[in-house]
Amino acid sequence: MKRRISIPLKIGKVTVGGEAPIAVQSMTKTDTRDIQATIKQIKELEECGCEIVRLAIPDKEAAESISAIKRSVSLPLIADIHFDYRLALAALQAGVDGIRLNPGNIRDREQIAKMVAAAREKEIPIRIGVNAGSLPPDFEPDTPLAERMVDMALQQIRFMESLDFNLIKVSLKAFDVPATIKAYQIIADKIPYPLHLGITEAGLPQAGAIRSAIGMGILLYQGIGDTIRVSLTAHPCEEVFAAYEILKSLGLRQRGATLVSCPSCGRAEVDVVALAEAVNDHLRKMSKPIKMAVMGCIVNGPGEAKDADVGIACGKGKGVIFRKGKVVKTVAEEKFVEALIAEINKEC
Repeated sequence: MKRRISIPLKIGKVTVGGEAPIAVQSMTKTDTRDIQATIKQIKELEECGCEIVRLAIPDKEAAESISAIKRSVSLPLIADIHFDYRLALAALQAGVDGIRLNPGNIRDREQIAKMVAAAREKEIPIRIGVNAGSLPPDFEPDTPLAERMVDMALQQIRFMESLDFNLIKVSLKAFDVPATIKAYQIIADKIPYPLHLGITEAGLPQAGAIRSAIGMGILLYQGIGDTIRVSLTAHPCEEVFAAYEILKSLGLRQRGATLVSCPSCGRAEVDVVALAEAVNDHLRKMSKPIKMAVMGCIVNGPGEAKDADVGIACGKGKGVIFRKGKVVKTVAEEKFVEALIAEINKEC
């Protein structure tokens, strides 16, 4: 696949756009004013592979908390700004690495100009984050949703460019997957700036990950997208795990383990589901790219997962451990997990 060319920009120490890897982003779900809880969650996110973190900034106290949070974490911090432009100014003063501005609820040009001037002085990027749910009712009401989102973003982009500001990233998020895809496809050819992908309010992990994978997967396969966030009603680390699975599925990033497991059927003589879940719990702690297989058939398993670094094919009361399709040992059922973990650790 051919990647869309965009102007690279720096968010803290992370480069987005250009030829940089597609960055994985999430958002804390703590009260930003609770500094210690927010620091704890950011560190959890960093451990699971998150590269950029967005913080909710509902008031001045939250904005001012950024300076203390930054002293204890290393990930770039984005301030999420709605309604009150002064919160962006306070966040910039506190040392934030980026601003997310929702153009649907801050439309006053004098206020936007003040934000842009402060960001330009500190060389801090602004993400123009269009959200379908925040589009003003009076903004092109008869225009299809995708086009409305694009027009809102372009209006804001052109104004910022008129202020000699081009440290811009853009997102066009909706719950409606086809409309989101269409909006990104339209704007991708109209602007040179990095694009942040997401399906907003995607839902609980099972449905939300599927919805996000379809929407973002199509765009990423078309070469569109420089940063991504999988929005889930769950702990933010779940968002990061889902994001990397999307990227790994397309061969765009290779971080952490990939689990290959058969769906199980009436021929299985062990609980393949429970075994796969136990192995996956261990794999989620790893950052090294490794392919692991859990197969329910002792006859065909090694052949079906022959490219796995390590795997097991299960039979009644016993299973064979294999590497790259070659059997290396036989183990009793009660030692399946222990033996697999031991083999995995040899790879790390």
